[in-house]
Amino acid sequence: MDSLIQSNGLYLFNVIPKFVTHWWYNKYFVRLIHEYIVAYLHETGKKGEALAQEYLISSGFRILETNWQSNHQEIDIIATKNDLVIIVEVKSRRSSYFGNPESSVTRQKQKMLIKAANHYLALHRLNHEVRFDIIAIIFSAGNHQINHIENAFYPV
Repeated sequence: MDSLIQSNGLYLFNVIPKFVTHWWYNKYFVRLIHEYIVAYLHETGKKGEALAQEYLISSGFRILETNWQSNHQEIDIIATKNDLVIIVEVKSRRSSYFGNPESSVTRQKQKMLIKAANHYLALHRLNHEVRFDIIAIIFSAGNHQINHIENAFYPV
């Protein structure tokens, strides 16, 4: 439907695609696209976590837990090495177009990880030193690049 609309002395063309006029179709289409994007991102995250686990094991770490959850908080990987408990946040992206993956670990996310780590240590009655690491993975052209940042942040 093409029509000419006058608004404040300006003439605008009102071009509305036919599918937009059917609200039920538009909602279905948006939901379908949303579900596809969420599934795509979830797949990237799961691949990244699997690669991070393989990397840590090959580097001499012992994995204690993966995707540990408590009170709406999640720790991607809990590992140990040299009498340290290492809390690992894994960030994966398909490209670095929007910045490096590790830059998405905000101060709020760090606080959540610290709180979850304290709960994990108390629950398992562990009295070890804790280190917070980030493993950033970028997938590109069937390849991947792993960046392991040890002591990425400190509990404050």
